[in-house]
Amino acid sequence: MRRHAFLRGLHDVLQPRTYFEIGVRDGMSLTHSRVPSVAVDPAFAITREIECDVHLVRTTSDEFFARAHPFAHFAEPVVDLAFIDGMHLAEYALRDLINTEHWCRPGSVVLLDDMLPRTVEEAGRARTGAAELGAWAGDVYKITAALRRLRPDLLVVEVDTEPTGTVLVLLSDPADRTLLRAYDALARAFVTSDPQEVPSEVIERRHALDPEVVLASSAWARVRRLRDAGRDSRDAVVEAYRAGGLL
Repeated sequence: MRRHAFLRGLHDVLQPRTYFEIGVRDGMSLTHSRVPSVAVDPAFAITREIECDVHLVRTTSDEFFARAHPFAHFAEPVVDLAFIDGMHLAEYALRDLINTEHWCRPGSVVLLDDMLPRTVEEAGRARTGAAELGAWAGDVYKITAALRRLRPDLLVVEVDTEPTGTVLVLLSDPADRTLLRAYDALARAFVTSDPQEVPSEVIERRHALDPEVVLASSAWARVRRLRDAGRDSRDAVVEAYRAGGLL
């Protein structure tokens, strides 16, 4: 299953009240939303019909989050579903995740793209030769290990989507500042010369779940009901993911 089909499936099973994305490009990912949406990209060029109430922001994600009220477009500044597909460098994507989590709740779902490069070449920090490769994942895959080490409270699920894999980040805690405090050290560690040392378990997608299986989980309906009832506490959502086989 390709990443956009998986994103569409998440919209279907989660039925989010709000949608946020970083990295608009031609608008393909936005075509799946039917709810109030905010989309950020400094150079988007929409070529597709969009069927949602969308606030398009032509700026960098850093500038967007620096605004006093970045999600003023929403009736309530809460992100139910987010898709992060911005700059394909680990320090940028981590910063986007940190900033996005601040506007999430335990029942929110964040999807990170390009997390499972298929080759060392696809995982390079330099985009040189990306056209020949067919895809450029960059080194955002490094975030997964950092999240599992520093934020064991999060549920981090690798998903075997094409072409370059995705990761679900679940059980957000908007009050947690662990990643923010560790950011400078992580960013320094992320910046290494090509070729990157990509773990074999990433290349082989050893821990990645079948996207069809993920979407078929009963957890999404449970989380949706909790969220809509205002009862999506961390404990309740943890139990929903456990009952649905995702934890």
